[in-house]
Amino acid sequence: MCGIVGHIGTKNSVEIVLEGLKRLEYRGYDSAGISFVDETGDLQIYKKSGRLDNLKSLLKGKNLNTTISIGHTRWATHGEVNDVNSHPHTRGSVSIVHNGIIENADRLREELKNIGFKFQSQTDSEVFLALVCSNLDEKKDLVSSVAESFKKIEGNSAFVVMFAKTCEIVAIKRGAPLVCGSSNNLKELLVSSDPFALIGVADTIFFPEDEVICSFGQDQKRELKFLELNLKPSTRYLKKKQTSSLNSVEKGEFEHFMLKEIHEQPDLIRALTQYYFAGVGKDALFTLAKLKPNRICISACGTAAYAGLVIRDFFEKENRIPCVVELASEFRYRNPIIGEKDLGLFISQSGETADTLAAQHLCKSEKVKTVSIVNVEGSTLYRESDANLLIKAGVEIGVASTKAFTQMALTGRLLALAMKGELESEANQVKITKKFSLLADRIDALIVRTSEIKKVAERLYNKSGFFFTGRGSYFPIALEGALKLKEIAYVHAEGYASGELKHGPIALIDETVVNIAIVGPELFDKTISNIQEIKARKGIIVAIGPEDSTELKKLSDYFIGLNFDGLDELAPVYVNVCNQLLAYYVAKEKGTDIDKPRNLAKSVTVE
Repeated sequence: MCGIVGHIGTKNSVEIVLEGLKRLEYRGYDSAGISFVDETGDLQIYKKSGRLDNLKSLLKGKNLNTTISIGHTRWATHGEVNDVNSHPHTRGSVSIVHNGIIENADRLREELKNIGFKFQSQTDSEVFLALVCSNLDEKKDLVSSVAESFKKIEGNSAFVVMFAKTCEIVAIKRGAPLVCGSSNNLKELLVSSDPFALIGVADTIFFPEDEVICSFGQDQKRELKFLELNLKPSTRYLKKKQTSSLNSVEKGEFEHFMLKEIHEQPDLIRALTQYYFAGVGKDALFTLAKLKPNRICISACGTAAYAGLVIRDFFEKENRIPCVVELASEFRYRNPIIGEKDLGLFISQSGETADTLAAQHLCKSEKVKTVSIVNVEGSTLYRESDANLLIKAGVEIGVASTKAFTQMALTGRLLALAMKGELESEANQVKITKKFSLLADRIDALIVRTSEIKKVAERLYNKSGFFFTGRGSYFPIALEGALKLKEIAYVHAEGYASGELKHGPIALIDETVVNIAIVGPELFDKTISNIQEIKARKGIIVAIGPEDSTELKKLSDYFIGLNFDGLDELAPVYVNVCNQLLAYYVAKEKGTDIDKPRNLAKSVTVE
């Protein structure tokens, strides 16, 4: 959620940190700040509530020539949104930034007040600053001070601490994202809460595990050290080459990242089978094909949970393996019944979703084999799981997930096919590759017809509410479609199983309410019947269904016809792209901040 960037090296640190913070705007934030050591050795700090541009305005005309700095974009958890509560927090020569929650902050604050520490902000973050400074006052060095302070806090957090006196940076985390980077043979060292911030700057990245201290030195022999809390050298980190390019962080010809990411989906779909049938992913997929679980328990949040519902249908309809989908935020608190013969399947774009990680930890503690479907290689979920399937979506910047949903669902489809034994022959691999390619072609054709969807959005964007409905395998698509509209257009939207409207929600239907009716070949007649019930109550019908259905055309106020032929179980993914485009153009008509919708964060790293 909060964005962290730190740099120490030979280049202008403020420029590097500000660029990193700009890239992390997509995560969601309400204030921004930066601190650095100036040419005289003094600590400078600038922070401002609101957008990053407010901070940049504050920095205009300042002497920003420095080679060491840390910066932060805050998503408030403790304390209101204002300049004082913004990060970094400083005292003397020490500056810190923080992502997460210190659960025992109130108790520690009272203890620190009793020994004379005066707090300036309402944040829990300043408690850690006080602990570090208290240890430094006892003549400890920075690494030791951070280690001792970290031992006292409870909860999931990541901290980056800068000490002006020694020009060094120390970072540490528990249950929150943190990544380090280096380039030019350690001439430039970086730390961030998101590897996205390091693209184009670091050529090597490191993912430290929990409670590993990352120490950055600014002497002639610059070093990046990894230490345990007992200050002994640590090997608990993953090192990998940077593979993402700057092209992934630019919008190019598109007005918004979300629109760019919608358009990227066909090529990503085509590449997925290549990755799993002939590429690096082959071993992971075919190793998992040997699993014979009694039951599959899928756990995820938001869009990932709805992708989980699509995957559930694959497993239950064709593999005949019992499968449940659990909201990760509820899963571990209801004392779930899980056993060693179950398979825990955890889905996350970032691999840092706090609730999903907690659910995965619970399953591991019960000796359940855990598998992730994840986008970020090296993320916490990736490292903690017994096995991983990468969705290969590339960097997703739009807060409202689009291409990740598609890749999650299709990766789950490949897993179901592999576990069923249907990918063992080359002929079957060719068959599914062709089907994925057909899906990509249909999405390409749909994108060409964007103007049709845009016209529907232009006429309906100011309606009072939207009901997305679908039956069978299209019900999860209704849920995801409604979520997309809520996220970026800020309108009331709900997803329902078509047959459930008459059990209460139909009371809300009138001439101001829109029904986005998803109609596939599956349960066609029953779904038509449900639409007629809404039509009879003057609801506005936008039907998304088979292009050759004259009955559906007559029934609809607006009709978006799709070609379902040959897609079979992949058709729901196809329909979902139509929903993505509709949500995008409704939001555009309403003038919202599509890539960075209010109150939302891309990666939810706190409970």
